[in-house]
Amino acid sequence: MIRIVARSVVQTYQKEEYLRLARELIVQSRKEPGCISYELYEDIHNPNVLTFMEEWEDQTAVDRHNNSTHFQTLLPKMQLLCVGSTEITLYRTAHYE
Repeated sequence: MIRIVARSVVQTYQKEEYLRLARELIVQSRKEPGCISYELYEDIHNPNVLTFMEEWEDQTAVDRHNNSTHFQTLLPKMQLLCVGSTEITLYRTAHYE
């Protein structure tokens, strides 16, 4: 399993538009093969910090998602509404046994 954490700081006056686009991205992404979960979270201390937390079955599912039409269309629009660039971190389950 692969978990993706993508943190963005959204311009205050652009937050509603960002959330509208995010809603569309979430709905479409959840339909994709290999998507385990796809959620958007708001920072408790700064409501302009929004973080996607995603879980995917494997790298193939992540690659398919990154190349999907909805991702390729919506992500550039969302990035224009942010301050700076999105911080993206990928994780996989640690094998500790």
